Amino acid sequence: MHAHAAVSADSSDSMGAVDRLEQVGLVAIFGVAVALQFSIAAAQSLLAVAIACWLALVITRREPIVVPRFFWALAALAGATLLSAAFSPAAAQGFADSKQLLLFLVVPVSIRFLSGHRGATMVTVIVTAGAISAAYGIFQYGILDYNSLDLRVRGSLGHWMTYSGLLTLVIGVALARILFGERDRMWAALVMPALGVAIALTFTRTAMVAAFATVALLFILKDLRLLAILPVLAALFFAAAPTRITARFVSTFNMNDPTIRDRVAMLNAGRAMVLAHPLTGVGPTMVEARYPEFRDPSAVEPVVAHLHNVPMQIAAERGVIALAAWLAFVGLALVDLGRLFRTGERRMLAAVALAALVTMLAGGLFEYNFGDSEFLMLLLIVLSLPFAAPRSTPAHA
Repeated sequence: MHAHAAVSADSSDSMGAVDRLEQVGLVAIFGVAVALQFSIAAAQSLLAVAIACWLALVITRREPIVVPRFFWALAALAGATLLSAAFSPAAAQGFADSKQLLLFLVVPVSIRFLSGHRGATMVTVIVTAGAISAAYGIFQYGILDYNSLDLRVRGSLGHWMTYSGLLTLVIGVALARILFGERDRMWAALVMPALGVAIALTFTRTAMVAAFATVALLFILKDLRLLAILPVLAALFFAAAPTRITARFVSTFNMNDPTIRDRVAMLNAGRAMVLAHPLTGVGPTMVEARYPEFRDPSAVEPVVAHLHNVPMQIAAERGVIALAAWLAFVGLALVDLGRLFRTGERRMLAAVALAALVTMLAGGLFEYNFGDSEFLMLLLIVLSLPFAAPRSTPAHA
């Protein structure tokens, strides 16, 4: 009798510990999505908590690790990155700077804790955090005079590129909810204008182009005829936006613009790096240090931190093996998300994820957004949502 009571007590304690891990992990991953738009330090701290809870559940309950196919391509990219670090002339620094690879664990953690109805809830959380961040950016422009290229809207983040990139991801999430969601569509619709205005106020051409591409994709997925709205939106933009912002956007197509010319020169330098070090690249984070060796004569800046193009940056930095892994990640994600969308299975979440992927691809033509920790973490959370949905929410959560 006493033995049975003791076993029952042990079992109850064990379930209580599991309950706590479930709840803490769930709150932490939601906290990551919110904190990303305001503080990278807070987001990374919460991610560490979520990873710890996930690992504890995997170990104590012997749970299988569930991941989509694109995660294995990310794992291959991680392996290629470490190989590149091993062959880098600054190997120790290369390994130290490869810590960002741990962010790939966002995928299994998100899938573990965001099953069932939680994916749709995460969409609402992301949109709400984006609304607050956008409102703060508009406040910076209108009240604090963050209204020039020298002082640009950046929210509470360290850089306007990060801020605008995150808001572009949120635009895709919000519009997908409007077009394909069954609830909370009005809230997403109310948030959309603020998101668009905040992006424009950053003067960030990359984000404007990425937002346009993302909206176009979602219109096509919903109804090809919706593309007719795009010229109307463009006309509204040019009619309502300050002249400095519209001039900034138009400069995207001016090949004499110094920043445009410099981006072309960066591509040439990247190509030279790949030809010189095809298999393993120049080494993680070594592009900036070695840029002067490969700098194109037409370049404007003497040194750049990165090559402002995701595939070229990966190939130059880590080699063609890493580039192949990254392309496999993109391809597998597109194929599997497209299948989920076509079959109507988790249609809204699949549209959200497809929009995020196109945001990354379009923006990644002109900016190394895949290397931005905040952007990467939110991207991976969003990409994971439709793959988490089929799993039933644990009964004790």
